[in-house]
Amino acid sequence: MHARLGSTDKVGARLTAERKTVGVMMRGVLAIIGISAFLAAPAAANECANPDALGVERTVVIDATEHPRIGTMQYPETLPLHDKEVVLTFDDGPLPPYTNRVLQALAAECVKATFFLVGRQSRAYPEMVRRVYNEGHTVASHSQNHPLIFTRLPKAGAEREIEQGIESATAALGDPRALAPFFRFPGLGRSQAIEAYLASRQIMVWSADFPADDWTRISPKAVMARALDRLERKGKGVLLLHDIQPRTVLMLPTLLRELKHRGYKVVHIVPATVDRPKTVTEPESWVFHRPMRQGWPRIVEQPYQLPAPSAESFGWPHPFRIREAVAMPQVVTPPVAATARPHAWSPTPHVSLVKTVEPSTLTPTPTATFGDPPVEPAATAPLAEPVTGVVASPDVLAEMIAPAAWVPRPKARPAPKARVHGPVPVGLRPPLSLPSGQVARTAQTAR
Repeated sequence: MHARLGSTDKVGARLTAERKTVGVMMRGVLAIIGISAFLAAPAAANECANPDALGVERTVVIDATEHPRIGTMQYPETLPLHDKEVVLTFDDGPLPPYTNRVLQALAAECVKATFFLVGRQSRAYPEMVRRVYNEGHTVASHSQNHPLIFTRLPKAGAEREIEQGIESATAALGDPRALAPFFRFPGLGRSQAIEAYLASRQIMVWSADFPADDWTRISPKAVMARALDRLERKGKGVLLLHDIQPRTVLMLPTLLRELKHRGYKVVHIVPATVDRPKTVTEPESWVFHRPMRQGWPRIVEQPYQLPAPSAESFGWPHPFRIREAVAMPQVVTPPVAATARPHAWSPTPHVSLVKTVEPSTLTPTPTATFGDPPVEPAATAPLAEPVTGVVASPDVLAEMIAPAAWVPRPKARPAPKARVHGPVPVGLRPPLSLPSGQVARTAQTAR
């Protein structure tokens, strides 16, 4: 009897041990399944259901303290973007139902953006603030009440607007770490004092590179046209939009599809944290560079080339030899009969100028010019007797020398006529010098 009881106890102990082993194994399998599901959850959430979506090209992590102000509309620096990259930003939200439609359009194209929220709007719609954050977008601050005269506020009032806006967004999110240290001035109304205050709080100021003017009274088509035109001119940059405008909601899906059609990429900006290091960038990438215009290539079949220098260009075979200039002896035609003596050519007709010429090493070799008559080569003859002065015949000399008694007289100007008002009396009229045979006609004869 006791033996049977002992065997039964052994079987029960064995079954209990097996059950414990199976329980441990089941718990291990469940743990593995849970870990796999946990690891696969972010990947499934980040996957895009639309294979033709625009998507996010890359995510850039920036340190707000290194570059405190960006946006070429007001500052010299902008985000480190490549050509054909754009950052989407939305201001003044949240505001249902417009913000809901904006989030739907972004989710359909798997695009992430940055939302600058107004504090009082965050207090009114905290669930919308959490939705913006939970869908992967960056949440930033845009003051508490969005005063249009932000630059006219006193420094204490502007600081109060900034702090209250941050507190409202943080309260809606439930975690201060969820709010990015980014701030955009209402109406882009900046001031150096407030910029210094934000820098002391390690908050980065965002301007923009180009707006779409969606706050003005224009059509959705005009908003999209302005956004694309300015993006084409810049080539890249930060686009400023508003998620509280109906025209923005209507044109946003078409804008995203057009960006993909034109080859643009969307970049998502997030702040650096302790667990998320910043993206390594070059300092010059923060300075905006306009893309260079592409010109048509010029193809030249036979390019023009200068001829290579030859030996003759350097005076070969005697390069750099200094040659002495020698005066050329003057050639004079042999004397002929006095009655038929030819005159050498000179500037004055019928005059020949013959002067003594001393040989000089500085006299260059005469060359023919276009104004000189052709000179036939003559035989070398002995130099003539040096003659000074002008050699001419008496009649020509008389024409050249004017009489000494003749003196030019200045032309006499006529005396000015006296102005007489009214009719001139007959007795005062000057006599007329008429030709002979004519009689002056006076007033008496005319009668």
